[in-house]
Amino acid sequence: MQIFLFQWINQDSSSDYNWSKIMILSIIIPVYNEEKTLIKSLEAVRNLKSNLFKHEIIVIDDGSTDSSRKILNENKNLYDKLLINDFNKGKGYSVKKGIMESTGTHVIFHDADLEYNPKDILKFEKIFSDFDADGIIGSRFNYSDYTRSHNILNKFANNIITLTFNLLYNTTFTDIYSCYFAYKKGLLDADQLKTSGFEQHAEIVCRVIKNGKKFYEVPINYNGRSYLEGKKIKPHHFFFVLYQILLRRFF
Repeated sequence: MQIFLFQWINQDSSSDYNWSKIMILSIIIPVYNEEKTLIKSLEAVRNLKSNLFKHEIIVIDDGSTDSSRKILNENKNLYDKLLINDFNKGKGYSVKKGIMESTGTHVIFHDADLEYNPKDILKFEKIFSDFDADGIIGSRFNYSDYTRSHNILNKFANNIITLTFNLLYNTTFTDIYSCYFAYKKGLLDADQLKTSGFEQHAEIVCRVIKNGKKFYEVPINYNGRSYLEGKKIKPHHFFFVLYQILLRRFF
């Protein structure tokens, strides 16, 4: 990545661009058995055009048992780094691995299932550029153009998690458990992450919020899957997430 950046700077050295402000967004994409959406998702991320950030796309195959690994090996042009888990170790384990391998100034998470629209990533970049934000959450409830109506119990659970978080951390977010969370990489030491499952997202958000000062929320689009369509997070994860929010407030 450093070699590529050096070459890119040399090619444009005649321009008036202020190179001291170059920012790199590391896009972390964990994958587990997503053969149906993987290509389309990676293409959408790779085709993003930004004049604010360079992109570093890091894919982590979490021991997929379908053809996801084969697809990744045959389409190396769609990512910058591919990390492999020999067997399924959990989303959190994969995300941590991706963060530790990242070289960007900023980090964002993207799922390979196309529930989220990669074009919304550009909204995060603009907020980082305009306001020097420490972290940004994408809201599926204050949505941009559309959000898919899904299980009412999921929304109740999200409301409880979000309200609890806002009360404990003095914030005003509307969707604390949105996958689209972006932050300045320096605000999180990945070595300190203790969790390896779906609850790790809560741990990351809590640690970043405690370490930063300026946080924003942007509307995003959401086409959430049902369990029949392959959604992997389950109702019992609610309790692990809530526990992390409570635990990280005081430790």
